[in-house]
Amino acid sequence: MSVVIKIENLSKQYRLGLVGTGTLSHDLRRWWHLVRGKEDPYLRIGEVNDRSTKGTSDYIWALKDINIEVNRGEVLGIIGKNGAGKSTLLKILSKITAPTTGSITYNGRIGSLLEAGTGFHSELTGRENVFLNGAILGMRKREIYNKFDEIVDFSGCERYIDTPVKRYSSGMIVRLGFAVAAFLEPEILVVDEVLAVGDAEFQKKAIGKMQKVSRTEGRTVLFVSHNMTSIQALCTKAIYLKDGTIGGLISVKEAVDLYFNANWQNIGHFKKEKLKTNLPAEIIEARLLNENGDTSDSFFIYEKILIEITWMNRQGVNVNPNFMLLNRQGITVMVAVDTPIDWYGDKKNKKGTYISRATIPGNLLNANDYSIHISLDSGSPRICYESNLDVFRFKIIDSMDEKNMARGNFSSVVEDAVLWPALEWNYTFLEA
Repeated sequence: MSVVIKIENLSKQYRLGLVGTGTLSHDLRRWWHLVRGKEDPYLRIGEVNDRSTKGTSDYIWALKDINIEVNRGEVLGIIGKNGAGKSTLLKILSKITAPTTGSITYNGRIGSLLEAGTGFHSELTGRENVFLNGAILGMRKREIYNKFDEIVDFSGCERYIDTPVKRYSSGMIVRLGFAVAAFLEPEILVVDEVLAVGDAEFQKKAIGKMQKVSRTEGRTVLFVSHNMTSIQALCTKAIYLKDGTIGGLISVKEAVDLYFNANWQNIGHFKKEKLKTNLPAEIIEARLLNENGDTSDSFFIYEKILIEITWMNRQGVNVNPNFMLLNRQGITVMVAVDTPIDWYGDKKNKKGTYISRATIPGNLLNANDYSIHISLDSGSPRICYESNLDVFRFKIIDSMDEKNMARGNFSSVVEDAVLWPALEWNYTFLEA
């Protein structure tokens, strides 16, 4: 396969602070070093771009030493938390901004959709903007004309095509912008998280179109998204950006695992350092226990998982401890509520400290990463006394050991499935 994009030692440095504060002196110093054939003095002092910490330098590296080769027909997913450098990389690839160091070699025309209205003139109509964008991409007027009906039909904006774009909603702008970028046949299609603005129907159409242009038409797609379901459905390779750096091209599964596990602390024990004494009811402590009663953050498919919640009732109110189990995509798998026996009677829970326990049976959850949210509420009408997100993050591990095989468990082959239950099966032989 031929290489369409080759990125070598790419870095991008920015100066923090207000524009015009000392920049002239810095520019003069840079120029003086340049005329003497010396290295830019500020390239040595930049810091890694970690937006959550206070640095000691006004210069940061939004990207640092990026090396990538992307082949024709590949769909490259670019993922990472906010501020990791994803949009900066796409802007450099789209030639909106220049790299500080390094180089990019292209083999084909680029079509970009980085934000709603990219390349659109607000005073022009949708029709005029289609022809304007096509011209920017290097298309002849006849080529644009031949694709025009398909573009409008895909965008779903036919009724407004002769209306100025400034009167479009953000979703309509994204629809038309994506249609132009996809149907005017650039060899390289660059799409940022902007598709999230569109509705569910359009997102499905857009992903289907990107799959078609890559698989059947041999074009290359670079796709940035925080929707890991879309990344897994669409991409053939991925990179995980962290503070402007990457470890290279890896499989989509590896990149998604890095994304989900970046801020996870896999512990099976949660305990508050300080109680909030103003709450009517409050969670004090929670634990995940395995079949041996030990605190754990990983379990085999066949193992039971005991969730133990210690909580306090300060005011004698009705309290329902409950938890939500979510998979690593953030989709709720199940909700479980502990309703006190006397909830429907006249009695209220007594003031005091309680322990509620719930058991997730073995042979139920598929091998994957999960998180648990724990809450205390009053039932109906629901009053939430306290809610703690991501109290636990744990793993269900597939196993092919003798114990697992003896229980009728086998290696999970459908990784995306949430459940992997051991059901009762029987068969009836009819005839030979």
